[in-house]
Amino acid sequence: MLGSKFWHHPLVETAGYFSVVVLCLFVSMILFEIVTKYKNWEEIKNGNVAVALATGGKILGVCNIFRYSIERHTSLVEMLSWGLFGFILLIFAYLLFEFLTPKFKVDEEIAADNRSVGFISFTISVGLSFVIGASIS
Repeated sequence: MLGSKFWHHPLVETAGYFSVVVLCLFVSMILFEIVTKYKNWEEIKNGNVAVALATGGKILGVCNIFRYSIERHTSLVEMLSWGLFGFILLIFAYLLFEFLTPKFKVDEEIAADNRSVGFISFTISVGLSFVIGASIS
């Protein structure tokens, strides 16, 4: 009985959600590194603001999706499942963005520090994370 109360204590639940989301964020950054043609952290280290904007948008987007998922689900498994589904939709949105801009290659422009493209990428990631998050049931 005491063990059950421990796991449902708000501090323990918060620490659990935080830990799981940080792990998911880490995995999502690895997956985004695979999806993009440039090396995110290398480019950021070299001062590429466009990559920093695009990566920051992805981080904010993933965290926002998990925020909605935590808010709407009572179990860790449900939160994780819906959050990962939302993340998959965010990756799909990124690939769709690349596909819907036939006049230029998004990855190439971001790698070349085109801050306008980096900012649009940031905005798409964050904006769609609100749509995805709101639709999580």
